[in-house]
Amino acid sequence: MECSAFGAKPLTGDDKPMAGTATALTSWARAIARALEREGVDSAALFARAGLSHTALDDPNARYPVDATTRLWRLAVTATGDDAFGLMVARNVGPTTFHALGYALGASTTLHEAFDRVLRYFRVVTDAADLEFGEVGDCYRFGIVAAEAVPAAEALDAFAALMVRMCRGLYVREFSPVRVCLRRSVPRNRVAFDRLFRAPLEFDAPENAIYFPRAEFDRRLDGANPELARHNDEVLRRYLARLQQDDLPTRVCSTLAELLPHGDPGPGEIAQRLHLSERSLQRRLAEAQTSYSALLQQTREQLAQSYLCDRGISISEVAFLLGFGDVSSFTRAFRRWCGQSPSQFRAGCA
Repeated sequence: MECSAFGAKPLTGDDKPMAGTATALTSWARAIARALEREGVDSAALFARAGLSHTALDDPNARYPVDATTRLWRLAVTATGDDAFGLMVARNVGPTTFHALGYALGASTTLHEAFDRVLRYFRVVTDAADLEFGEVGDCYRFGIVAAEAVPAAEALDAFAALMVRMCRGLYVREFSPVRVCLRRSVPRNRVAFDRLFRAPLEFDAPENAIYFPRAEFDRRLDGANPELARHNDEVLRRYLARLQQDDLPTRVCSTLAELLPHGDPGPGEIAQRLHLSERSLQRRLAEAQTSYSALLQQTREQLAQSYLCDRGISISEVAFLLGFGDVSSFTRAFRRWCGQSPSQFRAGCA
């Protein structure tokens, strides 16, 4: 079966998230944590080194900055020594990982309908990439296009593996794509990729894309349940509407996490980074029932707890990473937040 090349659609300015502000559901990182623990790696320590709050994993609605999750992926590969780690993470994704999306996909009538849902609700998962789905000869091409900074190769591996595993779960276990193209270099653990995809693999490719046989995509699936699918579509639409409304505070926290190692950036610099006037920033945060100072404290407190659980980072380094001028200022602030000193909190970390 032949599938010709397919050009990526151009991204407009409205399509792209602003640099450094893309986020992803923490449940995606929870799958990373599970995979790390199964390999005997202390996930909490790696989360701290990546600048991520491990406690946020308990909040199904929380989101992480993609810049930090990219650091987590790289730390995870180093810790496990496995450059096919992304495939392992895909095995730790379950029906509830991505809110109602898993249930909506499971109730889809055809694979074509399932992929349409993935495109429609992908921003529930992350806004760090755009997806493409269309006919190419006798194939359907499913493409992944980075919307800003290129995600970790392992994140793209995991997502490609997840889509193939979804097809097998919904259709038949023997199902395989026609071809898989990945921009990443040839992995040392090439056998893991061959074993999972069971299809011709192209590494160092000009695109991240999976080509599927068209004939299989319009066959009715055994688990088809249009009423259940519509119900979960409505849950997803409400979630996306809420996410859009809450997007600015999330972007402010993401930008703060990026800039704090250089000192408190102040609301003016944050506004500039987000292409807003300072007045507009303050007004919109007030509409979201928060403020710059509240988000600054929230970001510092969450990062402080995460950093302190990593004993490889000294308390003075934690103060620096959070934008404090000295350790005493950080200690006073931490006592206000948590009712104890940083050293006392660190002593209580598991």
